[in-house]
Amino acid sequence: MVTSPRPEAGYPKARRDDITETIHGLTISDPYRWLEDGTSPETEAWSAAQDTLFEQLHEGWAGRGRLRGRIAELSATGVVSPPVWRGGRCFLTRRLPEQEHPVLLTVDEPGEERVLIDPMALDPAGTTTLDHWHPSPSGRLLSYQISEGGTEASVLHVIDVTTGEIVDGPIDRTRYTEVAWLSDESGYYYTRRLAPELVPPDQTLYHRRIYLHRLGTDPEQDVLIFGDGIKMTNYHDAWVSADGRWLQVATYEGTATRNDVYLADLSGADPAAPPLKPVHIGVDAQSFLVPARADSPLAGQLLVLTTLDAPRGRICAASVSDPAAGAWRELIAEDPEAVIEDFALLDGRELDRPLLLVTRVRHAIGEITVHDAATGERLGTVPLPHVGTVSDLTARRDGGYDAWFTYTDFSTPARVYHYDGRIGETTLWADAPGKPTMPTAYTRQVEYTSKDGTTVRMFIISGEPDEVPEQPRPTILYGYGGFNISLRPEYNTSALAWVEAGGVYAIASLRGGGEEGEEWHRAGTFAKKQNVFDDFHAAAHHLIGQGWTTTPQLAISGGSNGGLLVGAALTQRPDLYRAVVCSAPLLDMVRYARFGFGEMWTVEYGSADDPEELPTLLAYSPVHNVREGAEYPAVLFTVFEGDSRVDLLHARKMCAALQWATSGDLVERPITLRLETGVGHSTRAISRRVDLAADTLAFLANHTGLPLG
Repeated sequence: MVTSPRPEAGYPKARRDDITETIHGLTISDPYRWLEDGTSPETEAWSAAQDTLFEQLHEGWAGRGRLRGRIAELSATGVVSPPVWRGGRCFLTRRLPEQEHPVLLTVDEPGEERVLIDPMALDPAGTTTLDHWHPSPSGRLLSYQISEGGTEASVLHVIDVTTGEIVDGPIDRTRYTEVAWLSDESGYYYTRRLAPELVPPDQTLYHRRIYLHRLGTDPEQDVLIFGDGIKMTNYHDAWVSADGRWLQVATYEGTATRNDVYLADLSGADPAAPPLKPVHIGVDAQSFLVPARADSPLAGQLLVLTTLDAPRGRICAASVSDPAAGAWRELIAEDPEAVIEDFALLDGRELDRPLLLVTRVRHAIGEITVHDAATGERLGTVPLPHVGTVSDLTARRDGGYDAWFTYTDFSTPARVYHYDGRIGETTLWADAPGKPTMPTAYTRQVEYTSKDGTTVRMFIISGEPDEVPEQPRPTILYGYGGFNISLRPEYNTSALAWVEAGGVYAIASLRGGGEEGEEWHRAGTFAKKQNVFDDFHAAAHHLIGQGWTTTPQLAISGGSNGGLLVGAALTQRPDLYRAVVCSAPLLDMVRYARFGFGEMWTVEYGSADDPEELPTLLAYSPVHNVREGAEYPAVLFTVFEGDSRVDLLHARKMCAALQWATSGDLVERPITLRLETGVGHSTRAISRRVDLAADTLAFLANHTGLPLG
């Protein structure tokens, strides 16, 4: 099965310190704490030795080159985003098959297309990414944010769309900011972190504030609008309504799925002192407001997408003069089986009545329904190509009859569709630019029962139409299970390449995710986090029990919070899995909040500082549950030098612990670490994605017996 040469030196040496501490009465060992310092000479030497070990093992992965070539072919689809209209211009991103990054374009009304931002022109090495962009109301100006080396740090600039000239910026410390333009385009509201010299050294990633910036002025003189005195881990966002009259401010405690919402009427007000009034404060719900334009048939009203009294979401209407939650009128009630994700208002004069398009996720599958925007009456559905995922629903801000959205499924590259509200028809607006030869792949959604009797759903992708293959196949089980994030059908080159080679690819809709709404999410958080791992183990047992695979053929994979998932899975059930890919993982749940953005995730996991929460964290924390002498699966950790979300210390400590503890053979069940430079937690050049996918699939194939030709 495995042809890797045996490294003569074995695993790199890593000293084990006798470090124990008592926290809330619990004695906790931390022998590899020294690996938390990534800049120490000892850690650098250890990391260099891990690089050497990875290269030695990597050389023996049969079929990796052919696999990389096929993944590259499948990735050569390119991608196009739905258009964003401002005035007579539309803005969109497009990546052609030969391009490394999407390029931001504008198209004038006559159809003239121009490139505005090309990340490769900014940095031919491909390590610069376009993070966000926001056109001004007329489309005359455009703000954009870029990062280098995968850091997601985001530096904000403004360009003149006609000339391409930079007219404002740079402004740093603008990670994850919305840009809310004033109607006269003299400036915008945005979010920026406080300067490093104003906060303690371990808090420089936090302390966000909303400011008003006037074009051409020094950003250090920007006017503070919101955020002073609020918890340092809060996110704040600002939006200005389509007609420029209403400013909405929302603040979230870390990654919590609840917010406080404020609304200000900017008409006649000083933009530097907007009269913000609370809509709902201290409520365990999340809401977003859309005030209708002054020229809309719904003028004087606002629409509200909210989880208040509706964990799966509902849509309400209210008067802008009384936007408080107590005055909301329900338009579209909560669906007991589907999650309302978004809506778009079509209120152009071409329509007999204003329409609401509502996107839902029903057991991880997307749909769009059409409603009377005044009464909420359901009028029909938007036709979709197949059973898949709908995202990026957009409509014209200044009124209209049409909308655009992206559709994809496991075998279909993302395509943009246009919906015409006058006639109720859907047409293809932009296909994927590339047309690679697609493998045959069949998808089915199955149900299985978790440890506590809960029904969980899972997608299974295979190359055969039969419900179960004639013989078990090497299988990858993928999951996430956190932060209300849903794993939905989307074009997946890794899954297709694996299936084409004869394997099976499964994706489980675990608790902690958002597939079944907020209650499903919360059933996998805090003291209930073990539900996520139980759901994952139950998925593995289902795949084995139904004949899809066997334990020696079963691999698991996950990244970020999904890295925590597979880290817990391999320590809880090392006997159940043969190989593991653990990417950008969170693995030390006792000390995670001390590093990166960890403090913001205490609203998802809990905190070791809390005597009631520490025992739960310690019970599943992968680093603390490695057992000496256990025969662990083959494990590949993949980490990224520019990752500013999850510190690399997690993978370093876990890798060292497993290498010390495992009784598995170095070749048959290796524990190895792949460090990639010049990239971060998320967005990267397409060739980098292909390389990573080829390495991870080749590793799993060589340890589950999947022949790569």
